[in-house]
Amino acid sequence: MNGKVKTIWITGANGQVGSELRKLATFYPKYNFLFTTREDVPIHDAALVEKFLFHNPVDVCINAAAYTAVDLAEKEREQAMLVNATAPGYLASACYLHNVRLIHISTDYVFDGNGKVPYLEDDAVDPVNFYGQTKLIGEQEVLRLHLQSIVVRTSWVYSTFGKNFVKTIYKLIKERKEISVVNDQFGCPTYAADLANALLLIAITDNAPPGIYHYCNKGIISWYDFAEAICTLSNSSCVVFPIATSHYPTPAKRPAFSALNTEKIKKTFHLSIPDWKQSLKICLQDIVQ
Repeated sequence: MNGKVKTIWITGANGQVGSELRKLATFYPKYNFLFTTREDVPIHDAALVEKFLFHNPVDVCINAAAYTAVDLAEKEREQAMLVNATAPGYLASACYLHNVRLIHISTDYVFDGNGKVPYLEDDAVDPVNFYGQTKLIGEQEVLRLHLQSIVVRTSWVYSTFGKNFVKTIYKLIKERKEISVVNDQFGCPTYAADLANALLLIAITDNAPPGIYHYCNKGIISWYDFAEAICTLSNSSCVVFPIATSHYPTPAKRPAFSALNTEKIKKTFHLSIPDWKQSLKICLQDIVQ
């Protein structure tokens, strides 16, 4: 690859991570970026993925395309499986064939949530909902079909783009005097801009060791803590009440504890990971504008 411009292909270009990668790409003028959406290249169509890579010489692919509606996945099982499991397999096969390094995004929801300390990359997986099952099959397919692939598991992703917890809570605290949020599910928020930064760093690293990595912002909190912080940082007078998960039933079960250990990605790629509150503050400033 030396002496020529590296081309990085990003799928799911309109999603949270894809949108942040597009913003970040402007700071990498020495690289050629190809951004595609579901309409441009439906990655669940093996023939079209193959055709795209045949016509576009690519060095690295970051798969930011995903079905992320956790509750809806319980009902739309076929669609969730197609996007999260089948499509990554097609992508991995085509990338292997064309000697393209694949970086695939997965989730903390591959774990059962019964742990008490942040999960390591090789800890046992056992999803408690269908979304988690589809993401687990997806990452297994990627690693099976393309041994040089990298899987980055992340958690509680939010940004100024799309639908996410931060934007939902910010809207609610502007409209209501009080809200209730579960305080017995714990994990690590991830600002999509920080994740995008890590993904691009991996993408431009030659001979990056393949395998599974965990990335999320620093700090373990509950959804209630998260909502409280959004309230405080927004100078809102809305009162946030803590409630038990049992008082807020959802179609999909959530893991009670899904914090991720990020030591491996930090050491391998010499990454500095920001604290969750620091990143939340930056995101909220952009949302308020």
